[in-house]
Amino acid sequence: MLVASVISGISDAVTSAIGDYGLYAIFLLMLIDAVLPAASELVMVYGGALAAGAFANQDVTLFGRTIDEGLPAYVAVALAGTIGYTIGAIGGWAIGLYGGRPYLERHGRWLHLNKEKLDRAERWFERWEDWAVFLGRLTPLVRSFVSVPAGVFEVPFVRYTLLTLLGSAIWCFSFAGAGYLAGSNWEDVHHAFGYVEYLIAAAVVVGVAWLGWRYVKKRRRRLSQESSAG
Repeated sequence: MLVASVISGISDAVTSAIGDYGLYAIFLLMLIDAVLPAASELVMVYGGALAAGAFANQDVTLFGRTIDEGLPAYVAVALAGTIGYTIGAIGGWAIGLYGGRPYLERHGRWLHLNKEKLDRAERWFERWEDWAVFLGRLTPLVRSFVSVPAGVFEVPFVRYTLLTLLGSAIWCFSFAGAGYLAGSNWEDVHHAFGYVEYLIAAAVVVGVAWLGWRYVKKRRRRLSQESSAG
């Protein structure tokens, strides 16, 4: 329940930020999501509902000008997400390219990357080659962990940017479209997200338990090896 409460709080914070700052919040949250998970599905769905005029006294604005609700606002929301994500992805690619794998193996924990995750990413890129970028952009959670490894494995910049832009556009226009179509039924959609939050919370608990089990197993193995060596 505690984990679910925390996730629910994050969900409320995300929707509040978009309600208060509109396109700027969407742009920034999607920029972050290119490197670290930032609830991009919720961001774009809520943005789409905002574009449909689902919330009283909340408009889509840019540089002080209100964008007409409907199609113009929907396109503005989807573009804000697409551009923000693409710029964030370029930043992540640069971190990977100039930091290199040794640096990330030492300090990658700040980006939720470690040697095992980099190994998995390398296998992913070996299997799908450059298309790993496009496929990764359309895969939940994975999409936030593509940018940095793409730089590490030196995916060509122009191809990387184009594939990222395409995948991000599909993602942002699709989820914003779902929110736009939901419109005044946003509360029902938000309620449905509550069940997703509980599923995520359960996954977090399982993940923590699995990491704890791995830690204990490795520690026992190390102690056993030290005893044998002694």
